[in-house]
Amino acid sequence: MTGGQQDFVLAERRGPVLVLTFNRPSKLNAWTDELEDRYFDLLDAAEDDPDVRAVVVTGAGRGFCAGADLTHLQAVGDATDLLDRRPRDVPLRLRKPLIGAVNGVAAGLGMVEALYCDVRFASPAARFTTAFAQRGLIAEYGISWLLPRLVGRSRAADLLLSSRMVDAEEALRIGLVDHLIVDGNVLAAAVSYAQQLAMQCSPTSMAVIKQLQTDADGTYADSVSRAEGLMFDSFRREDLVEGVQSHLDKRTPTFPSLPTRSSRVPVRHF
Repeated sequence: MTGGQQDFVLAERRGPVLVLTFNRPSKLNAWTDELEDRYFDLLDAAEDDPDVRAVVVTGAGRGFCAGADLTHLQAVGDATDLLDRRPRDVPLRLRKPLIGAVNGVAAGLGMVEALYCDVRFASPAARFTTAFAQRGLIAEYGISWLLPRLVGRSRAADLLLSSRMVDAEEALRIGLVDHLIVDGNVLAAAVSYAQQLAMQCSPTSMAVIKQLQTDADGTYADSVSRAEGLMFDSFRREDLVEGVQSHLDKRTPTFPSLPTRSSRVPVRHF
């Protein structure tokens, strides 16, 4: 990997939390293939680093991510190259908590990337727009599935059809973000939250909880049945023993890390 590619997304370890920063501030962190490759490589590395318990993603400068770089979109008339790339929803597959620190505009694909996060923090400068309809595009990369589950069907239709800009206060009111940081730094708040998850919560429990969230489309009975099976599994793990004992001892729990799934990309400590 070239030094230039590494610069597209910066990585910084803050204890058990990995902070990833989209780093094209002069372009409001507009998305390119190089930025995508770097981001996904870092997520893959974090997945298999036992010392990383949570990931926070943010943007450099005034933007979170302004969506696909329009200069690149001019050349997508022949989109066959898209077929050779990794699925765009790689962040959804991360077993560890992914926390968004939305510090500015999140437009189009940038908004999708924010929605891929499990929890979203926003600064007062945060702005959201689906943007697709105004660019002659459609609701891409799963946003037509994700957005209604956050804000409801009619609000999702409003945001997708109009591509209107949503400010931070409205985003909080309609459920597009979970925390609005009016006083203080949004990245610091997101990292503090992620550190609490990393220090207080079982990595295995959080990974299973993320899996169970996909039950929203199934029946209630199916969800209960699946959860019961996973609950019995949890009874056999050392996490339960540690979770109960640490509570009785009034101390911070020491949970084991998730087992690794691969080791394709080494995690570099910055």
